[in-house]
Amino acid sequence: MTTLNYLTTTHFDFGITQRLGKELSRFGVERPLFITDEGVRAAGLLDKVLGNGGIETPSVFDQTPPNPTQQAVMAALEHYRADGCDGVVCVGGGSPIDLGKAVALLAGSGGDLERYDPMQGGAKHITKVAPLLAIPTTAGTGSEVSMGFVIVMDDGRKATFASPKLVPKVALCDPELTLGLPAHLTAATGMDAIAHCIEAVLSPVVNPPAEGVGLDGLWRAWRNIQRAVEDGSDREARWHMMMASTEGAMAFVKGLGAVHAMSHAAGRLPDLKLHHGTLNAVLLPAVLRFNKPVAEEKMERLAQAMGLPKDADLAEEIERMNASLKLPATLGEMGVTEAHLDDLVYYAVKDLAGRTNPRQASAEDYRALFEQAL
Repeated sequence: MTTLNYLTTTHFDFGITQRLGKELSRFGVERPLFITDEGVRAAGLLDKVLGNGGIETPSVFDQTPPNPTQQAVMAALEHYRADGCDGVVCVGGGSPIDLGKAVALLAGSGGDLERYDPMQGGAKHITKVAPLLAIPTTAGTGSEVSMGFVIVMDDGRKATFASPKLVPKVALCDPELTLGLPAHLTAATGMDAIAHCIEAVLSPVVNPPAEGVGLDGLWRAWRNIQRAVEDGSDREARWHMMMASTEGAMAFVKGLGAVHAMSHAAGRLPDLKLHHGTLNAVLLPAVLRFNKPVAEEKMERLAQAMGLPKDADLAEEIERMNASLKLPATLGEMGVTEAHLDDLVYYAVKDLAGRTNPRQASAEDYRALFEQAL
């Protein structure tokens, strides 16, 4: 049996953040906490959203780390409570949106994050989530429409939390907010969207409509990522990249795979603070080669969506794309060394994303994959 869940409303267009005030009123939110990061605020994007929404005296938490932590969640929750907030608006990339989801969960259901860990059956404890709206400023994670979030816990794990109750009430996707995104972030977040689409399609979970959405997202992203990187003011390319990002997250209701298990393990390294999308780009070729023996038919469909011959070597094509976008070719270029391997393998094996990889990976497999990527 296949159950299809696309439970949120997504308003998508240039200037769509003008709906913010209306959407807050629709959900009865009078005092939202705006969760963002310092970069988004410094770029003027938060002010633009606030101006479009007619918000004059906002409550703002802008201390979201690049990889959101349990400590940051608790700091934002304290701000939420101290300021008498009654809802959350996330403005930014995946990090502020993930942090906002965690705050909305704890504001509604109480307790601490460990209680809701899905690896321990914690999703059943979610009784209520504070009203949650999401406004992405990058085209990569698609967290604005997904049912999950990822947090670096106090014990060092990068834990994934998931429940349909965590899907934002509404997403306002405005490609205009991405027009000023630097080329390297456009490239990294764009490859994140591509990785989402590819891993969702390769997941063995049966959900043909979600798979179709993933293929469409890949079609858009592969044709437009270089345009968006080379000319950040290309409105058409930016529109397609944000749509691809949203579609990637809609598709991964099927699950993700070993790329994300590995990138979550590497992203939790406190000394390196590695970018999630860049990690996905670097790790994707090795995992595609690992998965190819069990997923040749699906890889033909991926190649077709990318406009490539059906027998194209997808790993080589991703490597070529990474090089053209000036992304790192190896984990070593990002600062990862052999000394990190034991730690990386330990956390990758435990990661929830690996459960829906088309070919189950052992600890030895993960070690070999990390070594290839080094």
